[in-house]
Amino acid sequence: MPNHTEHPVDEQAILLRIAEGDAQAFEIFYKLYYPRLFRFILRVTRDAENIEELIQETLLLIWEQPERFNHESKVSTWVFGIAYRKALKALSKAGKYSADVDIEDFHETLGDPLANLADNFETADWLNRALAHLPPDQRAVIELTFYHGLPYQEIAKILDCPENTVKTRMFHARKKLQAFA
Repeated sequence: MPNHTEHPVDEQAILLRIAEGDAQAFEIFYKLYYPRLFRFILRVTRDAENIEELIQETLLLIWEQPERFNHESKVSTWVFGIAYRKALKALSKAGKYSADVDIEDFHETLGDPLANLADNFETADWLNRALAHLPPDQRAVIELTFYHGLPYQEIAKILDCPENTVKTRMFHARKKLQAFA
């Protein structure tokens, strides 16, 4: 993931260039979002087989319809919202979600996926197994809060639900995670 403090990226400007058909701007956008979407979609769906397809569908929609961004949120909120809806649709089609994916298998793509939270728990393995037992909406809240550093207000926009629902999901997710301690 790029270091935004050293080289801030004007995502709205890139999106405007994409709207003008600038393939180079889309390549920048793709490289910026691919690892973030990979991690987010993997956490929500636990479906390693379809993750590439969901990322491609998300980014293709952005390439084909960048004008859908309404400037009422951050670009990242809009992108994660698209990815979340596509992930839920895939889960719905499958009729279930898988809890047997080991996120450590994707270390090369994600970097150190558990670096921020692993310090707060005994082992990263424990955390991976515990998160696997959460429903997708609660995993999404955990992922967006702790790994992407988003406030509840932004998460509510991504998940298309009230902010209090996000807080409730976090409350229940934490209770479930405590049960694994």
